[in-house]
Amino acid sequence: MGTNDQSRPLAGSNPGAARQIRAWRGGELHARSWLTEAPLRMLMNNLDPEVAEKPEDLIVYGGIGRAARNWACYDRIVETLLRLEDDETLLIQSGKPVGVFRTHADAPRVLIANSNLVPHWATWEQFHALDARGLMMFGQMTAGSWIYIGSQGIVQGTYETFVEAGRQHYGGDLGGKWILTAGLGGMGGAQPLAATMAGASMLAVECDPRRIQMRLDTRYLDRRADSLEQALEMIAQARAQPLSIGLLGNAAEVYPQLLQRVQAGDDRGRPHLVTDQTSAHDPLNGYLPAGWTLEQATERRGIDPAGVVGAAKASMALQVQAMLGFRRLGIPTFDYGNNIRQMALEQGVQDAFDFPGFVPAYIRPLFCRGIGPFRWAALSGDPEDIHRTDARVKELLPDDRHLHHWLDMAQQRIRFQGLPARICWIGLGDRARVGLAFNEMVAKGELRAPVVIGRDHLDSGSVASPNRETEAMRDGSDAVSDWPLLNALLNCASGATWVSLHHGGGVGMGYSQHAGMVIVCDGTPAAARRIERVLTNDPASGVMRHADAGYDIAIDCARRHGLKLPMIDG
Repeated sequence: MGTNDQSRPLAGSNPGAARQIRAWRGGELHARSWLTEAPLRMLMNNLDPEVAEKPEDLIVYGGIGRAARNWACYDRIVETLLRLEDDETLLIQSGKPVGVFRTHADAPRVLIANSNLVPHWATWEQFHALDARGLMMFGQMTAGSWIYIGSQGIVQGTYETFVEAGRQHYGGDLGGKWILTAGLGGMGGAQPLAATMAGASMLAVECDPRRIQMRLDTRYLDRRADSLEQALEMIAQARAQPLSIGLLGNAAEVYPQLLQRVQAGDDRGRPHLVTDQTSAHDPLNGYLPAGWTLEQATERRGIDPAGVVGAAKASMALQVQAMLGFRRLGIPTFDYGNNIRQMALEQGVQDAFDFPGFVPAYIRPLFCRGIGPFRWAALSGDPEDIHRTDARVKELLPDDRHLHHWLDMAQQRIRFQGLPARICWIGLGDRARVGLAFNEMVAKGELRAPVVIGRDHLDSGSVASPNRETEAMRDGSDAVSDWPLLNALLNCASGATWVSLHHGGGVGMGYSQHAGMVIVCDGTPAAARRIERVLTNDPASGVMRHADAGYDIAIDCARRHGLKLPMIDG
């Protein structure tokens, strides 16, 4: 069997135009083991129309974040995984399967490297030249590592950020407050639901009506507005009942307009938090210049890419200047990790970094304890498998009321996209216990099929990104990328089922390196041994990284868990 029967090409100039990919469901194996069936199903799941933004072009999210380099590469990956042995490892170079090598049973079945360029050449210009020649693809974070689970993958991280911002700025109560943001793509689309779950309303500016409709269809968004006046009226009428609104418009135009209204004394237009999640990391493909239509941008990208980039960056500068204006009015303002401040700085906005990124502002204490976006997916396709695992997590962590509240809300309000999946933020110690429990559930037949456990690349020890995850590190080690390289190597040695090492995801070429891992719970004793190693060592590497940077929280965590850190143990 070469390809998913639902994905065979039909007539059309684009080989993916009439293909529809959905991951296989149920307990029947197509590959030779669950260790190779799992990456196969998760690759397919990344391209499910419920999950991917442009599945016909293999684009999952983030502008041009792909699951495979082209359709020929996709088909060959599928064919190779179907026949891969349990002592072989498939190597993927920027979405292209390039080799199968004899390794051993505990080695990763797949090793992935995406978008990595020698630092001197690590620019968008070099990348686009190689991409045009068919030599690379942009893997984003979880697009090219086959563990994207739709907008749910970022919901809890966004929720945790909003909750902490509410705690710091509003005494822990976001009732009657509203958040201004922009971007409703694969990452930003999580913001409206995260806001209302945290108790706040949201006005999210989005230039593409299709994205607004998708978030309405998946219940991540409550309402659509076609004018700023209409959106503000909706928020005013909502009062204490949280409401999320997608405003069709351009952030580079709406943010300055709203700032002018507030400066003129219109308190109705005054947000309580300001951020942004447009795809500003990719000025060519991810950000619509002010005054342009979507059609104009699409046409100009093909004939004048430099002009598009220049216009997009100039527009980003306008948006950041407005965000700085909100900050000067005393409104908490933060960068949500898309590198928009850097783009504005390059356009001459010298104070672009006067407002912080979300990690140093709100999330770093969690990273110090190895707490981050732990996620799992039910390969069976049965939502009940996720509901059963939700219940098991609550049993294992009976005293974590915050986590219980999250899981209850997630069950009620999050619609699955593609294979049923869940995410929750847990850390060192708890990840291994949960993983072993899931493996035991598979062994006992309590789940219809194995589950895969992964995480976002945005995690405690897996990324170096000076404008995001590693911004303002205590010891000044923001740009040291040894840490994600060590994380990837450690996960290989520990027995992860597949491991990835990417460049540029989230913030663009030249600004980050990051690693991902996924492990399969197939119910076997061998899986249990691998799970315990991987789900201990992976978050422990994040505790190590922050302890090495001098964070007392991380040092205390390392000592509680008995980590051996030679330069700290003394």
